[in-house]
Amino acid sequence: MTDRAWFDAAKGDIPQWAASMPKDADGTTIDWDWVRSLDLAHGVGTIPESTPQSIHDALKADYATRERLESIIAQCNSTFMTDYDRFIGSYRLPRALVYANRRLNDNINTLLHLGEQQHLWVVSRERRGRTTVAVLRPYSGSRPSNDDQGMLNLSGETGDASAGNTAAENSDVKFPTTVALDDIQDRTAAILDARAERRKAQRFQKRAGDAAMARANLSGATSPGGAASSGNATGHHPKPDWRDAYLPGRDVDAVMGIDIETTGIDPARDYIIDVGFEFMNMASPRPAGEPETYAYEQGYYAAGDAYGQSRLAFGVPPENAALGNALIAKLTGIDVRGRSSEAGYRLFDEWPQAQAGLLARLTQQPYVAHNATFEHSWFMLNVAGYAESYRAGHITIIDTLPMSRQWDPGAVPTNEHPYGDNTLDAYAKRQGALDSAHNERHLGLEDSHIMLVAMKHHLAALKAQRKGPWGPAGRAGVGGKSCGRKR
Repeated sequence: MTDRAWFDAAKGDIPQWAASMPKDADGTTIDWDWVRSLDLAHGVGTIPESTPQSIHDALKADYATRERLESIIAQCNSTFMTDYDRFIGSYRLPRALVYANRRLNDNINTLLHLGEQQHLWVVSRERRGRTTVAVLRPYSGSRPSNDDQGMLNLSGETGDASAGNTAAENSDVKFPTTVALDDIQDRTAAILDARAERRKAQRFQKRAGDAAMARANLSGATSPGGAASSGNATGHHPKPDWRDAYLPGRDVDAVMGIDIETTGIDPARDYIIDVGFEFMNMASPRPAGEPETYAYEQGYYAAGDAYGQSRLAFGVPPENAALGNALIAKLTGIDVRGRSSEAGYRLFDEWPQAQAGLLARLTQQPYVAHNATFEHSWFMLNVAGYAESYRAGHITIIDTLPMSRQWDPGAVPTNEHPYGDNTLDAYAKRQGALDSAHNERHLGLEDSHIMLVAMKHHLAALKAQRKGPWGPAGRAGVGGKSCGRKR
């Protein structure tokens, strides 16, 4: 389908989702008629008049909409992946909801900025629990802020008369005397914490039930010590971890390394702006006929066994570009102010051909990433057909993070790094893929390259030592994480 027709097709899937997912991630019954009413293609945010109360009201409405959307989105993955009867045929509805949510988030940030410009509040970004939230405090100018009340006095009738104290003093617009801040605080951290506590309680109940069942049927009688530790190549013995499912097997060979750079860490709010990938064979010779060299941004990088390198740049909506992103600019060198769609950059979530091309590469061999669950979560919500292909078992994912954690002798726990220093930068340096004088570049292609070089060096050393995949607990075959139809 072309243009925005896929949004209509996504809404056509609502009956399937409604039958399988009556409640959202917070246990609230979903109003699917409300979802059906949303204009996902053209925006679900509120554009206010430029008055303090209008800005306040628009921000309050947008926060409420975002909370409803994100609670639905957060439940979609588990519902889709446990739909063993394949009643839900497509993941396009969650992608459409996320498309709208990203633009809504841009609208929220624009309103926050507008409120600062009009001296309605001061915004600080603070880490709260599992996320970073925007915290609003009263703008005080040269006067004390009214933190206890959570209100801003805009009347200009009391306090210092110095210029710039309030927006009202510099405008002919008659502003209301107060704007409430307590009801427009970002509740994301509290929502995520409560959600995590519910999951924790559910896991506890499940473990208690399993233990009770084991006692009832005496299943633990023959193995009072539990499963034996598998050990690793490090001399220390990290506990088994869910990430171990992403470890490679002893027969892994042709892989594609991939890394993405984004405007933030939340795939439901942020944008993909850089994708880099290349191919490398872990065991067999490099394919004949491939170019011998490639010019990476770093002149000291050598292509070596890598081939098929590609770097893709994507843009952001004008509203996102206008606000800038100093953190990402400092980290990656990518300034989103120059990446607006109005400057000719295509947005990844609006470019079906780019998504199809990437999906074709992701399915033709295992793909490798460092902390691969990050890339996986973004692909689920950005790449048309990825979720369906993953659920059908057509995608295999290998992660070098658990390779570092389980099999790297240098990844010993310390006070600073209780599980060992397993960043890509540290792993690549320990495996001889990155000079100690240089650091991880935080660009997709360059990071993919050092990751694959480190992986190949690491696998060669493990094979020579008969450890890792070649050790007693090693896996035959390609290894990695993949899904298939289960009953």
